[in-house]
Amino acid sequence: MRIFNTYTPTRIMFGIGQLNNLNIQKMPGKKAMVVISNGKSGRGFLPRVEEQLRLAGAEYTVFDKVESNPLKSTVEAGAAFARENGCDFVIALGGGSVIDAAKVMAMLAANPGDLWDYAFGGTGKGLIGINPALALIVITTTSGTGSEVDQYGVVTKPETNEKIGIGGREDMFPVLAIVDPELTTSVPPKFTAYQGWDALSHSMEGYISKAGNLMSDMYALTAIENIAKYLPIAVKNGGNIEAREKMAFGNILSGLVMVVGGVTSQHSLEHAMSAYHQDLPHGAGLIMLSKAYFTHFINAHVCDERFVKMARVMGYPNANEPMDFIAALCKLTEDCGVADLKMSDYKLVPDEFETLAKNARDTMGGLFSCDRSELSIEDCVTIFRAAYR
Repeated sequence: MRIFNTYTPTRIMFGIGQLNNLNIQKMPGKKAMVVISNGKSGRGFLPRVEEQLRLAGAEYTVFDKVESNPLKSTVEAGAAFARENGCDFVIALGGGSVIDAAKVMAMLAANPGDLWDYAFGGTGKGLIGINPALALIVITTTSGTGSEVDQYGVVTKPETNEKIGIGGREDMFPVLAIVDPELTTSVPPKFTAYQGWDALSHSMEGYISKAGNLMSDMYALTAIENIAKYLPIAVKNGGNIEAREKMAFGNILSGLVMVVGGVTSQHSLEHAMSAYHQDLPHGAGLIMLSKAYFTHFINAHVCDERFVKMARVMGYPNANEPMDFIAALCKLTEDCGVADLKMSDYKLVPDEFETLAKNARDTMGGLFSCDRSELSIEDCVTIFRAAYR
């Protein structure tokens, strides 16, 4: 496809020490709700952010309830917190879960009703909010989701086992993203690998997606090259600032791939997995699926040359057949120490695969339309079974 429509309005401040420049930026409001996780992630940088806000003359209050795979109830509580405290803009300090949650909180804080009124897919009503979202500033502490440059937030409704991307509105793009690679150096090896694989998956899926185009292809191949080279280094030595910098760069590009192009059904399949198994990290689920998922499309021979190109930028310069990509993929899991991940470790069982497949189609069916060959429910179950250990 040569047609693309690009609108990526987020201003990105990238590089070591950029957090120190927050105070000289024009604040988009007078009082911020600073959103952080309910654990340790990002919390250590909170005093620095608070000092930056004081220097900028902005008031603030802190919402510290966001869990991994953020829940609908948490997002609704955050939106209510913003309204109750008179906050007119939001700052997300953390990784993908915090950024996704904060993004949707900023929308819901300005609009009435239940969050699922604004969800597309599943039991959502698919409404468009009538009021502009609160402005959002993002300060990333991980390299994984690309959420700092896109207009969606993924939220889980556990009562119905629905995990859906909510948004798509232009006012849900962050107005400013501070990407300071130094803030990512304390992420433990395991989570560095999981987060990095999420970013990698956005670009790998984006590159074989029907929604791909000249612009997204450029972003995707550059991101894949950087992540494949530097993710193992970041996993083995979290303090390697060059590796952290290249991972942060690859993550931004992978986020842009989603904005300019689109990812495929692998993300829908994994969202179903973690919707039913809340403790499953999204990136870990993608690692479990990756070999079986991409092998399915290689066997369909829908874009052989694209798999060869990905293999070449992943360190196989002499690749000449699609399965060389699978070899590169497997080597990367070994180099990152995640080759032994098993679905059974997170209590997934084969008996639920059809349920997961149907859930993926019902809740995030739009991504299936980006696949170059149509996946049936039976195909999804076959992929789950091939990935199962």
